[in-house]
Parts: sequence; C-alpha cells; structure tokens
Amino acid sequence: MIIKRVLTNNSVVIEENGIEKIVCGKGIAFKKKPGMKIDVSLINQTFVLEENANHRYEDLLKDVPMPYIEISREIINQAKLQLAKPISDIVILTLSDHIYAAVQRVKEGISIHNSLLWEVQNYYELEYELGKKGIQLIKEREGIELPDDEAGFIALHIVNAQINDNPEMDSAYKITKLIQEITTIVRYFFSRNFSSSDIYYYRFITHLKFFAIRMFNGKTMNNNDLELLDVIREKFQLAYNCVQQIKDFLQQKYRYTMTDEEIMYLTIHIHRVVNKASDKNH
Repeated sequence: MIIKRVLTNNSVVIEENGIEKIVCGKGIAFKKKPGMKIDVSLINQTFVLEENANHRYEDLLKDVPMPYIEISREIINQAKLQLAKPISDIVILTLSDHIYAAVQRVKEGISIHNSLLWEVQNYYELEYELGKKGIQLIKEREGIELPDDEAGFIALHIVNAQINDNPEMDSAYKITKLIQEITTIVRYFFSRNFSSSDIYYYRFITHLKFFAIRMFNGKTMNNNDLELLDVIREKFQLAYNCVQQIKDFLQQKYRYTMTDEEIMYLTIHIHRVVNKASDKNH
C-alpha cells in the first residue's frame, strides 16, 4: 500500500482501484511521506468514504488521538455483536470525536445536559447499555469518569448508525425528539403515564421510530383506504381525536401532513397502549 497523504502518525490516506481510503494503526505513518509504503501488519481499521466526505473526516482524524479511536472501535464492535444489526464503521470516527471532546469538557469542568436522556434510556435500552459500557471503558483507559448524559449521547450515535449511512447524530436526535413530543401529547391527552416495560408501549414506540424515520426521509404510507379509516375513527374515537392533535402539531412545527394510513395506524397503536394501561390499573 502506497501513502497518498499523511494525516497523523497513526493514519494515512491510500488509494486502491481509484478509491480513497483512510487507514489507521498505531505508528503506521511514523517518519513516512507520500509515495512511501506502509506496514500492512500495523493496520487495525480502514474507512472507505464518500468523495464529498473525505476531507471532513481527514480533518477530524488529525485532531483525535489514537486511543479514542480505539475506544470507539471497541464500542462499535460490541454494538455489532449485541445488536446483530449492520452498523456503519464511519460512526467510529464521529464517535471518537465526540468522546474526545466530552473528555476535554470534563477536564475543564464543563458539563452538557442530555435533554433526551430519559427517552434514550427508555426507547433504546440496548444502545444505552452499550453507552454505559462505553463510559466505563473510557474510565478504565483514560481515568476520566463521564456522566450518564454521555452514555446517552454514545447511544444516540449507535442508533443513528443503524438508521442510515450518515454517521452524524442529528438524525437520531431529531427522531428521538419527535418520539418525545408525540408521547407527551398522548400522555397529556389521556392524563396518564405508561410503563416502558409494557409490550404494547414497546410496539407503540417502535411504530413511532419508523414513522419518524419515514417522515424525516420524506417517505409516507398512503393506501387511501378511507372506508377502513372511517371504521377506526368510529371504533376508537378518543384515540382518533388524540391523533388529530398530533396531526395538527406535526403540521405546525414540521410542516408535515399525515396521510390517512398514518392516522389510522397511529390511532390503533394509541388505542391499544391506552386501553392496556387502563386494564392493568383496574
């Protein structure tokens, strides 16, 4: 492998078959220059990046020390094993950048509150547990104890890496925020809380996750089965009225218009979760 650009002592850019790759490994570029060969036995991570993203990630790698990339790699490898889902390796870079910045903040006595921590703990339990293991790993390796808020941020990085190929955390944050907003409307409408351990609540949250993903990706469900919607509206009137509030909220805040099919399915899920909660309270 021939070096095309040296980023740090631990990372270089190479080109294979016309595709640029970032190759990482401890000391892989020590005393090396473009045009020289690298020791392939030192490679522990390779990133294949889209052309328009290359320089952004190159800049990131120049700022993040190798130990943080190693920590992030271990967290993501563990996530792949436990979640058994495809996860983009690019998240290793953005996660390492976040962890390094979080550690620097703690050293400077600066704390950032994760406003979605409760939602992360309840909507993404497995990812949150991985986040907890992550901050434990950081404590062991770097001697810095990060707050639970950071476990939530790590979890959001993992969630977003499962959602799409864009490793930025913005998508996961927006989706989680939308779920929070919709569940808040439902709680206030029916004046009750719901148990996160309830299977119907779990199905409700899962439905909202996929609804949010479709909404932010500009995709909709729409079979225009108006006759079935009329039946659902008559049968589950309270839940339907609640969905109308949600529909108005989405229109006002996000300029998003719910389709009849989305209204129908959300009505069914809300009816189920509310009525099962009522059954358990009697």
